[in-house]
Amino acid sequence: MTLRIFDTATRTLRDFEPLRPGHASVYLCGATPQAQPHIGHLRSGVAFDILRRWLTAQGLDVAFVRNVTDIDDKILRKAADNGRPWWEWVSTYEREFTKAYDTLGVLPPSVEPRATGHVTQMVDYMRRLIDAGFAYAAEGSVYFDVDAWTRSEGSDYGSLSGNNVAEMEQGESDVVGKRGAHDFALWKAAKPGEPHWPTPWGDGRPGWHLECSAMATWYLGESFDIHCGGLDLQFPHHENEIAQAHAAGDGFARYWMHNHWVTMAGEKMSKSLGNVLSVPNMLELVRPVELRYYLGSAHYRSVLEYSEAALTEAAAGYRRIEDFVHRAGGEAVAVGDLPEAFTAAMNEDLAVPRALAEIHRAVREGNSALAAKDVDTARELAGSVRAMTSVLGIDPMSWQEASSGGSTAQDALDALVRAELDTRAEARKNKDFATADAVRDRLAAAGVEVTDTPDGPQWSLK
Repeated sequence: MTLRIFDTATRTLRDFEPLRPGHASVYLCGATPQAQPHIGHLRSGVAFDILRRWLTAQGLDVAFVRNVTDIDDKILRKAADNGRPWWEWVSTYEREFTKAYDTLGVLPPSVEPRATGHVTQMVDYMRRLIDAGFAYAAEGSVYFDVDAWTRSEGSDYGSLSGNNVAEMEQGESDVVGKRGAHDFALWKAAKPGEPHWPTPWGDGRPGWHLECSAMATWYLGESFDIHCGGLDLQFPHHENEIAQAHAAGDGFARYWMHNHWVTMAGEKMSKSLGNVLSVPNMLELVRPVELRYYLGSAHYRSVLEYSEAALTEAAAGYRRIEDFVHRAGGEAVAVGDLPEAFTAAMNEDLAVPRALAEIHRAVREGNSALAAKDVDTARELAGSVRAMTSVLGIDPMSWQEASSGGSTAQDALDALVRAELDTRAEARKNKDFATADAVRDRLAAAGVEVTDTPDGPQWSLK
């Protein structure tokens, strides 16, 4: 079976054929660290972490680049408003983003380039565009000439977003010297008190769109496989990335993938709406793995409408998976094979809801096998569940080891709980139900849930 991807550029499902056999190259527009990350930011990280894991599961060697926009109007404004150096401000929140990614089990990128570290590559890109007649310098800034590009034979400007060029607005109000209203800044001339770097056209700082074209091609080559990002980046950011790259003669991304938003009351989650849900706040309600399960549970191209009830329901769904794997043997369960139905779902544009349905089907069958004391079948199904959840980054045993610091801590916890359960069993045998109930209540207060089964009591963390 072949992976099919919904390519935003063509608006079709396309068979994924990597540029180099055995390899996949992926660029993800990462964070602009100006404040605490919220779950809207993290949805993109989780969605494309699942893509990466699935490509790897298919035997591909994946080069995964996720950039950091570490110089930006909002960063400079926030730092100035708080009386802090811009570099300290952005570094502080970059660490918060990294912590959030790590907390949710998002794999570290192959490389995480920063805009300020790639000015040399940007200067080269601007020189190529000026030489080709698609960019010009004015008053220390450099602009992309949209009209010149749209008149050229190879132009496809507007095709990614579906926007009419005549109606496009770049949203740049702080630039001077533009020839056309549609032109966008590749380089912004230095302003008093702002950081700046030297170029042949004057000191200044990078434009938002230029940095990604320069970094993507520097690490992945003039053509690469997949460019990812949030739906809100289609225009102007990604549209302008394509224009720069194609005008410079680069093939750039061969597939484009965009994840949809997390919304509240039908509105996109954003700081301006005041409906930001930070990761630390969410982790007061659910565990990290449960939050990851929730963020990855909807199809990446579907809106994820946030509610506390939906988050709680997702957490309960994950615990059913976790509980089954523990009862089937826990660490004794080896990772098994992927069912065909799961593989088919993932190959159909990462249809995670269908993939999760297959996981829960296996859990139900496994629980029935345990009830029938068919341990071999239960463990085989649990192995399959571990394989499937590994692809989604939610394997219960991997998360247990990570959260407990390894099997030694888990073994110690198990020994303590088992001692309590032995006390409870002895009390029930002697009809001392008050003591038995007290043990169960004590375990429940500590977050340990006890389930009585035909094979004796089993425990799991709530």
